[in-house]
Amino acid sequence: MTDVQHCQQPGCTGVIEDGYCNVCGSPAAPSPLPPASGTGTAAAASPSAKLGTGFSAGPQTGAGADPDFAQAGSTRTGRTSSARLATAALGSARTAATGSKATRRFGTTSTRLRGPRLGAGLTTVPTEPPADPLKAVMAVAELPEAKRFCSNCGKPVGRGRDDKPGRTEGFCPNCRTPFSFTPQLKPGDVVGSQYEVVGCLAFGGLGWIYLARDQNVSGRWVVLKGLLNSGDPDAYAAAITERQFLAEVEHPLIVEIYNFVMFNGAGYIVMEYVGGPSLKVILKERMKANNGVVDPLPVDQALAYVLEILPAFQYLHDINLLFCDFKPDNMIQVGDTVKLIDLGGVRRIDDQTSAIFGTVGFQAPEVPDVGPSVAADIYTIGRTLATLVLDFRGNQTTFVSSLPDVADTPVFQTYDSFYRLLAKACAFDPSDRFASVDELRAQLLGVLREVVATDRGPGHPALHSAASVLFEAPVADVVDRPLPWDALPGLKVDESDPARSWLAGVNMEDPAARLIALESAPNVTVEIRLARARAAIESGNFPAVDAVMTEILTDDPWEWRAVWLAGLAELAKGDARSARASFNTVYGQVPGELAPKLALAAACEASGEPEIAESLYIICARSDANYTAAAAFGLARIREQRGDLDGALTALDLVTPTRSSYVDARRRRAELLATSNRGLASLAAALDSVATVSIDSRSRVVLTASVLASALAVVRDSGPSTDAVVGGIPAQEGPLRDGLERAYRELAGLTENPAERIHLVDEANRVRRWTLS
Repeated sequence: MTDVQHCQQPGCTGVIEDGYCNVCGSPAAPSPLPPASGTGTAAAASPSAKLGTGFSAGPQTGAGADPDFAQAGSTRTGRTSSARLATAALGSARTAATGSKATRRFGTTSTRLRGPRLGAGLTTVPTEPPADPLKAVMAVAELPEAKRFCSNCGKPVGRGRDDKPGRTEGFCPNCRTPFSFTPQLKPGDVVGSQYEVVGCLAFGGLGWIYLARDQNVSGRWVVLKGLLNSGDPDAYAAAITERQFLAEVEHPLIVEIYNFVMFNGAGYIVMEYVGGPSLKVILKERMKANNGVVDPLPVDQALAYVLEILPAFQYLHDINLLFCDFKPDNMIQVGDTVKLIDLGGVRRIDDQTSAIFGTVGFQAPEVPDVGPSVAADIYTIGRTLATLVLDFRGNQTTFVSSLPDVADTPVFQTYDSFYRLLAKACAFDPSDRFASVDELRAQLLGVLREVVATDRGPGHPALHSAASVLFEAPVADVVDRPLPWDALPGLKVDESDPARSWLAGVNMEDPAARLIALESAPNVTVEIRLARARAAIESGNFPAVDAVMTEILTDDPWEWRAVWLAGLAELAKGDARSARASFNTVYGQVPGELAPKLALAAACEASGEPEIAESLYIICARSDANYTAAAAFGLARIREQRGDLDGALTALDLVTPTRSSYVDARRRRAELLATSNRGLASLAAALDSVATVSIDSRSRVVLTASVLASALAVVRDSGPSTDAVVGGIPAQEGPLRDGLERAYRELAGLTENPAERIHLVDEANRVRRWTLS
């Protein structure tokens, strides 16, 4: 008996059938790869190219500071958007600068980018109960005149004049091509001796869609799709193509084809009936409910929809098919899942002859010249996502191949990472887009996590930790300065790299020795080169770093990991401005990752961009518990520098007791309160901050002495308090003197320097409450 293989995605209850989950559509967990062997030759090092000099900054974005992290605005420049910073050259920008002809390699054999399903448990989408098929049948099956165009020349046809309706059949007055917009089937027709027509459901670019009952299979509902204009040879060929490809496609997120039949000389595809609204219909219903005003989807819901359908696209690409014509019309929601429908434009990746079908505003700009591709499919996904969240009225005119300016688009200002995701997916140059749907899916999931964290509103810290497939979690928190290069998250080794097993054995602590060992690698891969760069940074050999980075980017100008290492090297050299450009580029390449945001925040803090640093620290602090502490200390530093004590304290309170730096956070909180000049309540709160944490005896006594001395000064200036207590001591001059004397004497006992010890004893005697007895 065959063992059942359960889906490994979080929260999914499906099982693997034919290599894919029958619920969420995710691929089966990969089998471990065997150790790779082989030899290779390192590419000749080109002259070192300066990294991180950057290109012109893009339009202003607004990551935006959340109210719960207190007054992220600035009194200096007001800049909070990382998109205004310079970026390092990568991808098409790099090839243009160097004059090279490198071409992006699309697709990937790496399995580490495949992620979980709808929302990954982060958000919810209102369910859509299955619709009654009979209610979906059109009362009058007629194509509106505004949608009637010649299939040959594209001119309007079938239009009325002089108050007379237009003809549904005839000849184009411009090119004389015949047209017919009349449904060829009527209720009661039995197609293929099996399918009884009930009526028309809809019409589209390739044909009428009919509802029918399958008389041979318990009267189940099916859909018949025929030709809109049977005289159009391209449309007819597309229908045949759809039949052939759908017969090959078996995926739970793609509408199933049952049959292909003929009736009165015309062909019809018989498909599964999916009883739910398309996303286009959902958008129309939202607008109707909003009194005719466009009401886009919330960003988290739009991301959840697209995240759900991406496994279907990856499946098609895995079997060398392209969807070509994705848009909100082609995704239907049923219950809490979605399905991809209308595969009329599907074609094989290597097909160079079939007619190309697409939709203006969604089709990639290069398709008319070079044809469809994986990159073009990714473009349609990005454009669909933009359409779901924007009042995108100019998507077929002004913004037919671009996105609206960030400054004019509030949703982009609110969700900076979401904008970066769309900008990459919809890049004009196909080589600058995501290389695969797997890559897009991994980043979209990260962006969804950030969007949900933003939407939770004031007072909500990060609720969870998330494992990245690209970066390790931060392991070090720094209290008093921006994170140094070696405290930033490390890159994870790509498990699909052929040299990963050999690389695991190179673990010398001495970076110079490690660099020498890496030079003897039997197979020089990207991971080997990245390891060499890391070792060179650790040993301070920056010319070697430049040489390795040039090798990597000469072979692949889109290898953002090289720019990440360049940013680390620039931080190590103290060049925070150049590091800022490098990390900003990496952020644009992997917008769903927090590591580049944390690195960019540190570089901005160190190079005089505190507003942008603060906005990035906020994103990190609220999105992932792994990043909260490191970001919280950065927020506290920035807010302390601008005099926002409450904001600094709020940031430090984000550090949880489970973090090793919790003691540092409480101690820093106490220090800020002790020097705040806010009176007895703040002084009492300072000692309370460290009352339950373990700090060394000397630090505790130093803090106690400082607080009691300040409290004594307050009491002497303003008089005693009858109810205030500071460190367990009543806020009255006598008890405070006694407590301060004890603190000075205890501190003297913990001090080794004789002169300092004598000084502390003198201070104890000075504050002592002297009596005559």
